[in-house]
Amino acid sequence: MNPIVRPASANDVRQMSELLNQIIDLGGTTALTETIRPLDITNWMARHAGRNAWHVAESQIGDILGFQFIEPHVDLPPDAADIATFVRVGTIKLGIGSKLFSATEQAARDLEYVWLNATIRADNTGGLTYYQSRGFRTYHQDDNVKLGNGLQVSKISKRYDLWD
Repeated sequence: MNPIVRPASANDVRQMSELLNQIIDLGGTTALTETIRPLDITNWMARHAGRNAWHVAESQIGDILGFQFIEPHVDLPPDAADIATFVRVGTIKLGIGSKLFSATEQAARDLEYVWLNATIRADNTGGLTYYQSRGFRTYHQDDNVKLGNGLQVSKISKRYDLWD
């Protein structure tokens, strides 16, 4: 499989929400607990316009295999962006995340961010491994974080410096 990575568009939000809802329904990897509508993703893409970047990885036939975005976050300094990555269930370890990160890293540099923050559930070993393999390093942990469904988890924050 050789996914094509490109900027996300409004035409992608239906497939992106379906992909994300499949991950939410399985549980255990995302802090999101409520169903995400295409309009939710449209609104997310519109917030922080000019300071965010969204990319999708799609198959040769146009199926969205994953998406990744960066944007400012209220708990981060202005020179940092938060990153989130979602890959279609059953397509892990096919290089989708690596290709997405290449595009996102360049977009972060173009937006003049200094570093990226990834906050991952501590029980999401796949997510922790993914960000670690990209060069993110742990700098903070929050314990007993209550999710929307009442579940309490620990969250690990990892940092990736864009400039040496």
